[in-house]
Amino acid sequence: MQPLALWPGPTRQRIFGVLTDIDDTLTTDGAITPEALAALADLKAAGLHVIAITGRPVGWSEPFAASWPVDSIVAENGAVALLPKNIDKNSLQRFPLKREQLSKIYQQDATTRAANYARMQQVLADIEARVPGARRATDSAGRETDIAIDHSEFTHLPPSAIAECVAIMRAAGMNATVSSIHINGWYGAHNKLEGARWIVRELLGRDLDAELSHWVYVGDSTNDQLMFEHFENSVGVANIARFVPQLTHLPRYVTQGERGAGFAELARAILAARP
Repeated sequence: MQPLALWPGPTRQRIFGVLTDIDDTLTTDGAITPEALAALADLKAAGLHVIAITGRPVGWSEPFAASWPVDSIVAENGAVALLPKNIDKNSLQRFPLKREQLSKIYQQDATTRAANYARMQQVLADIEARVPGARRATDSAGRETDIAIDHSEFTHLPPSAIAECVAIMRAAGMNATVSSIHINGWYGAHNKLEGARWIVRELLGRDLDAELSHWVYVGDSTNDQLMFEHFENSVGVANIARFVPQLTHLPRYVTQGERGAGFAELARAILAARP
């Protein structure tokens, strides 16, 4: 990882879209700071697209999709997205919105979601019965397409227990990833990268892979490494140091600041390069 200061100016100048994780990337101690919120607003005011992609549930994400200046929040690791209704792609959307002004779209049809949900609840109960200390995340009531075990938000699981939870999910045929706070599991081919491709196509009518050099991804943990691998402009906020030993693919650049301060640092770097 190179310091963000080494990100070339001409490369930053080409950026017209920011994809970002939420927990411990936008947020600090579980909440977005005024500095990070202002950074989102500054990016949008400059005409950039800003899309958050998170493992958090869609129910948890709704108030933030309505109040934060973002184009969309893609929740549950790429399965479902929240976006303003009747959005004008050529103008700046005004925030906050009312919740009824949000649309919710899915990658899976209703029948598939219902069948997967029933299977996932069985796996969740199995994990809680078999792994000492394992408990479903407190935001589980808002989840529609995945399950989550808390490992660092309100409880602490040792690495061995985290690995056991992942193994149980995968043995049941699920995808499993570990974020800075949760262990997420789901059925389906979606992930953060597929979610990014999907929402850029659905929301903007564009092909993300055809314009990767114009987008940057910023994150902080192991469930971001697929994005770090794929994006030539990838950035980790400084607290990614906690996960570096577990990462096969590192971000190209790293901020000096942690969490929301690191995101604000990234925003300043992008905006400073604009003509």
